Amino acid sequence: MKTIQPQTISDLEFDRVLDQLAQKALTQGGKARCLTISPMIDAVAIERALKEVEEYKASIGSDQGFPGHHFDALTEVLHQLSIENSVLELNGFKKIKHVCLTTESIKRFLKKFDQFYVVLSQYADNIPYDDHPVMLIDSILDRFGQVKDDASQELLHLRKSILKVKSSINKSFSQALSRYAQADFLDEIRESIVDNKRVLAVKAMHRKKVKGVVMGQSKTGSIVYIEPQQTLEFAQELSSLLYREIEEVKRLLKWLTNALRPFVAEFTQYEEFLIQVDVWHAKAHYAHAMNGIRPLITKERTLQLIKAYHPLLLLDHQRQKKKTYPQSITLDQDSRIIVISGPNAGGKSITLKTVGLLQLMIQSGLLIPVDPSSEFCLFKRILTDIGDHQSIENHLSTYSYRLKQMNYFLKKCQKDSLFLIDEFGTGSDPELGGALAETFLEEFYAREAFGIITTHYTNLKLLANELPCATNANMLFDALSLEPLYQLFVGEAGSSYTFEVAQKNGIPYGLINRAKKKIAGGKVRFDKTIANLQKERSGLRNLSKSLKEQEQTAKVQAEELAQTQQKVQEKLERYQEIFDANQRLVTLGRKVDQLAERYLNKWTKKSLLDALFKLVMQENSKRTPKTKLSTVLSDPKNGASLQPTATSTKTKGLSKNEGKSNSAKKNKAFDQELKQEVAQIRASKKAKKQKEREQKPEEKVVFNLGDRVRMMDGVAVGTIDKIEKNKVVVNYGTFTTTVKQDYLEKL
Repeated sequence: MKTIQPQTISDLEFDRVLDQLAQKALTQGGKARCLTISPMIDAVAIERALKEVEEYKASIGSDQGFPGHHFDALTEVLHQLSIENSVLELNGFKKIKHVCLTTESIKRFLKKFDQFYVVLSQYADNIPYDDHPVMLIDSILDRFGQVKDDASQELLHLRKSILKVKSSINKSFSQALSRYAQADFLDEIRESIVDNKRVLAVKAMHRKKVKGVVMGQSKTGSIVYIEPQQTLEFAQELSSLLYREIEEVKRLLKWLTNALRPFVAEFTQYEEFLIQVDVWHAKAHYAHAMNGIRPLITKERTLQLIKAYHPLLLLDHQRQKKKTYPQSITLDQDSRIIVISGPNAGGKSITLKTVGLLQLMIQSGLLIPVDPSSEFCLFKRILTDIGDHQSIENHLSTYSYRLKQMNYFLKKCQKDSLFLIDEFGTGSDPELGGALAETFLEEFYAREAFGIITTHYTNLKLLANELPCATNANMLFDALSLEPLYQLFVGEAGSSYTFEVAQKNGIPYGLINRAKKKIAGGKVRFDKTIANLQKERSGLRNLSKSLKEQEQTAKVQAEELAQTQQKVQEKLERYQEIFDANQRLVTLGRKVDQLAERYLNKWTKKSLLDALFKLVMQENSKRTPKTKLSTVLSDPKNGASLQPTATSTKTKGLSKNEGKSNSAKKNKAFDQELKQEVAQIRASKKAKKQKEREQKPEEKVVFNLGDRVRMMDGVAVGTIDKIEKNKVVVNYGTFTTTVKQDYLEKL
């Protein structure tokens, strides 16, 4: 975006964003490139830049992270290659090889995972790679960057000869050292190193007895350092070989330099590619730090920010572990201009800067901290007027600067522009400045430009209320404490709380009343009405919040109550089953007691056994496998874990505590209550069964003499001996019983 003013960059602090971005880069070239980033207007280029960063960001923390891309700049190396007959140093070749290998590594990585890095792999495919320069360097240099022995036949022969001569020098020196040491011509240290040569440490008194070249003496003069005559010839040969080696190395490096010189364009392209990778790295890590995402770029004239954070404020608050408040704001054809009002320190300017800075970032290919459902359209110009910008040197006042900016706005502000003005109309007489500001706003509105302004002027609030495609908004304040809530409310103008804030800060009430009398009553009433509306809205907001909390609490309590009722119902049903089982046991016990009494008085053993067998058969005829006493009493689900029933508890309590009438009354009351509950459950079950019978008509069963039958809730099988009206006599073999036909089923 070449038309953007440097002042806009400064007003929206986009330069600070670029400084923080550059700190994320790893190379000097990447840092410099980050500082030169500027907004674009081409939608295709912006989309591509955003997708590149989004794909790189996805690799952060993943198992398949991006390969390392750090490299040393090739600026000096490429400059030397451009000079004819120049020869690169060994470090220069190392830099070239590292850049080539790093480029090849990243291209290979992107090709391998091209399904994940679609846009990045497409970018890398446009960088042709030639491995010939690396092969040339490897033919001369080893992996440590030194010239290899076999770089040429001549060099290999020279280095072998050098090793052989060095071996001869060491051997001859050792012989001289041994001979003169036996002659006691040497000092205790015996030998030393002078000018990188081994020398004998000869006692000064014997210096003439040792043949060789004097290389120096000790500080005290007691030791003379002599190179033995035996090593001199080999030393001269070594010097000649070393000179020839240096010349051969120079020849090889010159040849290698000339061989690499045609690849200057490729090296430049590789370096540019790695710088671009470093820029992706910086953008991705900067976005990762603020949880930035890629919003929807729309061709429609719509700017919809949902839960948008100011990037600089967000990162600063993260370091301080403070909360940052997001803002949501929408600009479209039906609401092109938003006028934000309200008291100072409420966040109006931050909201204004958030919109402008995020717009600059998104058009610069940077991911931003907003909700993924946010939408951004593109603007060719972003015009800002934020701050006073006084200048003593240029004799420029605040109002003069604002007029100068408004003149620029009138020239440049069009349909594809976004203007952001803070404290619109200030710097001059409120009446006159407000009227001029109102005129400017009408002009921008007529040009269909998008814009956001902050103001305290009442006439601008009224104008925004009258214009169809303009909207009032305010920053919410707590009506009681007058503390800012840092939330934008669109659709209603805000009060400046001028007198309320003054009263809170200790200004005498009398002075405030005198001030109110000095201005028009209509303005006071208008501002007071706005303030009252904000107070009512604050109360409604708190009430709504309280009601939601109560609704949530009631819902939780209702769920808990339903669970409790379900548990009580299940427990009562278990009590009913246990109660019925105990009642049957009591009845059975009475019958057994009667049999025992009869046996005691007159019955024989056979009569007792016959009566007991008959009693057992009668009981079995009433049972089903599901209602057997053993099952009821042994199954924990049927209430066996409840221990004694009401009846047994009562009986046990009376037998053990006959004198405690209060305990007996409580047991009796509990027994009555339990019986009532059981009766209700029985009645409900009976009604339910009756309803099912009515809904499902049953076929009439005709019984005849001799039919095999059994009771519906029993297991014993008998035959019909006699039929009387709706009753039949069933013979079970050892006994007979009379049963209603409705209770029987035919087999």
